[in-house]
Amino acid sequence: MKKLLALIACFVCCDYSVAQTYTLEQLKDSALHNNIAIRHARHSIDAARQQRKEAFTKYFPNISGTGLWFNANKGMAKMDIDPSGMISPELGASLAQMLPAEALAAMSNPISISMMKNGTIGSLMAVQPVFAGGQIINGNKLAKVGEDVSRLQLQLSENEVEKTAEQYFWQLVSLQEKMKTVEAVDTLLAGIHKDVDVAVRAGLAMRNDLLQVQLRQNDIQSQRLKLQNGISIVRLLLSQYCGLRDTSFVISYQTETTEQLLHGDFNVQSVPEYQLLSKQVEATGLQKKMAVGQNLPTVAVGAGYNYHNLLDNNHTFGMIFATVSVPISDWWGGSHAIKRRKIEHQKAVEQLEDNTQLLKIRMLNAWNGVEESYQQLLLAKRSIEQASENLRLNRDYYRAGTSKMSDLLEAQLLYQQSLDKQTDAFADYQNKLLEYRQAIGQ
Repeated sequence: MKKLLALIACFVCCDYSVAQTYTLEQLKDSALHNNIAIRHARHSIDAARQQRKEAFTKYFPNISGTGLWFNANKGMAKMDIDPSGMISPELGASLAQMLPAEALAAMSNPISISMMKNGTIGSLMAVQPVFAGGQIINGNKLAKVGEDVSRLQLQLSENEVEKTAEQYFWQLVSLQEKMKTVEAVDTLLAGIHKDVDVAVRAGLAMRNDLLQVQLRQNDIQSQRLKLQNGISIVRLLLSQYCGLRDTSFVISYQTETTEQLLHGDFNVQSVPEYQLLSKQVEATGLQKKMAVGQNLPTVAVGAGYNYHNLLDNNHTFGMIFATVSVPISDWWGGSHAIKRRKIEHQKAVEQLEDNTQLLKIRMLNAWNGVEESYQQLLLAKRSIEQASENLRLNRDYYRAGTSKMSDLLEAQLLYQQSLDKQTDAFADYQNKLLEYRQAIGQ
């Protein structure tokens, strides 16, 4: 039973010790999911979407309710009434016959009346804008442009995150491939060391040859330490950037040369940077229209329901109304605001024209970088074949006694350098492909 438990524990430990394997696409997806700049950009999209919905509500009536209660120290409406001035002589003679003398005397004195000392007022109003100089329509269009801009900025942020993650990825690939080269060279030097040691023992070679091989082996060990440290640092950087909890992951990749990317037509309008500049032109044009609209008359219609008890009795009534507001003195400052918006719109148009040319140049430069890196990769492959054959010949020459150890070690160094150049050229080609795809908006 104890052996069975030990065996199960062993399997569990082995299962947890298996490192997670990630492809390039998985690492980029993880970086996009965990990057703080991407989260901020997505929040900006949500905020812009809410702003667009807020602007849409301006099409509907504005409904408001008002309530007021007051209690003054005296009536707000006060007046004195003289009844004697309102009675004609004929009415006075008739009243003299009907009323006692005391009542007639009271009617000759002025009467003071005070009203609206306290009361309650309430109203419910609905106002529908009919014409606002295009401010509502243009405001909604401007809010939609703002949402589009947020989406384009998110795309740019995603491109930058993918670029950084892929650069870390291929940097790690380059270091790991160089480590494989070091291991292969170490194995090669071990074989040379064995052959030379046998030759020295047999008196067929000088001990100095053995020392040269040992020195080269020490140099390989130094390179291995540097590569191990570099791999560790890049692995940590990639793990942190992609939000990975475990740094003992394994990356999956292929070093086979893919076919060269075919050159296509440059469509500058598909690039996010161009689209952002176009949105800026559109936004400044709408802002100019809104500045004009702010100086035009506004027309609105409305309806309301009101209540008050100012005369000590409840009174309700409904009403419909129309309003026209014409800015007069605002035209002085408004005319300058319109001119300022026109200037900003013209600046945006000129910036779009200028940056369009720069974007085309960037596309062409990115394509040239792809072509150059691809040719460098082909040259590196041919160099490996030549260096491998050179190493084989020098090893045969040394065994035949027609070549020096320094020549053999020089051939070994050239072979190692050719392998490292191919590794660097492959990683550079992958990075240039990414830059080109982003430059053309793919």
